[in-house]
Amino acid sequence: MAIEVKRLFDFPYYQLETYNLKDAFTSKENGKWVATSTQSYIDQANKISRGLLKLGIKPNDKIAVISTNNRTEWNICDIGILQTGAQNVPIYPTISKEDYEYILNHSESIYCFVSDEEILQKINKIKHKTQLKGVFTFDDIKGEKHWSEVLDLGEDTASQNIIEDRKNNIVTTDLATLIYTSGTTGKPKAVMLSHENIVSNVLSSKERVPLEYGNSKALSFLPICHIFERMILYLYQYCGVSIYFAESIEQLSENAKEIKPHVMTAVPRLYEKIYDKIVLKGETLSGIKKGLFFWALKLGLQYEPDGANGWWYEKKLAIARKLIFSKWQEALGGQLKIMVSGSAALQPRLTRVFAAAGMPIMEGYGLTETSPVISVNHQKNKGFKIGTVGKVINNVEVKIAENGEVLVKGPNVMLGYYKDPEKTATVLKDGYFYTGDKGEIDENGFLKITGRTKEMFKTSGGKYVVPPLLEGELKQSMFIEQIMVVGEGEKMPAAIIQPNFDFIRDWIDLKKLPVGKTNQEIISSEIVIDRMQKEVDKGNKSFGKWEQIKRFELTPDVWSIDGGHLTPTMKMKRKVIREIYSDLYDKIYRQ
Repeated sequence: MAIEVKRLFDFPYYQLETYNLKDAFTSKENGKWVATSTQSYIDQANKISRGLLKLGIKPNDKIAVISTNNRTEWNICDIGILQTGAQNVPIYPTISKEDYEYILNHSESIYCFVSDEEILQKINKIKHKTQLKGVFTFDDIKGEKHWSEVLDLGEDTASQNIIEDRKNNIVTTDLATLIYTSGTTGKPKAVMLSHENIVSNVLSSKERVPLEYGNSKALSFLPICHIFERMILYLYQYCGVSIYFAESIEQLSENAKEIKPHVMTAVPRLYEKIYDKIVLKGETLSGIKKGLFFWALKLGLQYEPDGANGWWYEKKLAIARKLIFSKWQEALGGQLKIMVSGSAALQPRLTRVFAAAGMPIMEGYGLTETSPVISVNHQKNKGFKIGTVGKVINNVEVKIAENGEVLVKGPNVMLGYYKDPEKTATVLKDGYFYTGDKGEIDENGFLKITGRTKEMFKTSGGKYVVPPLLEGELKQSMFIEQIMVVGEGEKMPAAIIQPNFDFIRDWIDLKKLPVGKTNQEIISSEIVIDRMQKEVDKGNKSFGKWEQIKRFELTPDVWSIDGGHLTPTMKMKRKVIREIYSDLYDKIYRQ
């Protein structure tokens, strides 16, 4: 009888029956790619389940899993935990030990799997303040318990019947995982997602996967603790896609060349960096090669899907793909059929140019609370429109409230926030989840996100300003890495900008400019400030006079997760950034 996927741990069994891959997961160990078959994946997951049983794990216990990089062990533990009726609590590796302490206590986690020594050190500093009974490591660390000890505990198959009984008693609406959102203010919220929430999202998203099932490869590197990549990995398993884990973002291109993936997912900032590097490389060319490069780039920036630019454009595009864009493809393995983007808005220029290059980026939209996909672009049936987040997926309903807020209903909507019924009640009303995002749906059913309801502000003149729209326009500049528009209650909008220091350093070299190379020298340079003003002026042209940025200040440091500027999903912590740069804010408005 064919396996019907209803709970998360059904995915590997479905894959075994349908595809039985030799390389379900592949991680790099000691310089070599090491594959794990579907059968081995299941066998090891069952050992983890039986081992946890011996450790006394009961249904609804919580087990934390923290890994610096995505790796095979994470997925084995995930299924092993879920089969016992316990819940997997994935935690971001980059947060502080204080946040670890809060999440472990709030979730009441009693065991924890960690990837490496750096995470272990943070956990060891606070574990005495938690309910943790034990910590197991994926890496071999002297004097510490290795995850293989749990596998060894599960070698005896005598208790497998208990595991099967546990599995049979788990229903689709049961809690599967707690995912702590990296909120831009305050303590993180714990989103409760059921098996049905995530499974339904996988099955609805499957229709938009343009890959050859059972014979495709994916490169995975976005944090699996985030629901975006985690759902994608379940989707890959369901579609029989072999998953390769990148060693790090820094080695992404090298890993891509080695494995030649057909698909990968990323956040906009990474696509921006890839694009910036490509353009800078083009600047170093000379003569006819440089002319051809920028001819192809200009052509790419005019791209429209479905041949909308006409046969002559398509003819020129075919030449550009052969002469120029094929080299872009080679830098990422040469086999990419599709890339997916989520978490933040993607610049239309990136959508255009990568699609023109034959590596289309399909932008989607969703939240942790919606498991996560609400809508996504796809290449079938004219389902791709630049500047939108695609059409709403099957079995999900979206409506736009009177104030423009996007409301969502469907089996993918969370159970609620763990231990927080009051906060749950503020976002779940009449069957709809209130996203906090503003949007609109066009006549063809494409959803466009226009901002956050809480991020709009009024100037002292009573005019409304929507920061994400301004920020999105200005981030198209290669001179700008991050930008935060400010001015609530002030006489005018202004911006605090983190320059793209790497790009500017290369620009200084290329133009042979008399500018120092340190971050401080860059932001103090009148040449750089004047160039930045041109970028701001260019971005301002798309907006009314009351919305335009009148002044800006540059920051000397790179905004980061560790620095507190960004959440683990690379979203700006507006309140924190405002506090960090209060001197620059005062310089804009008080001097």
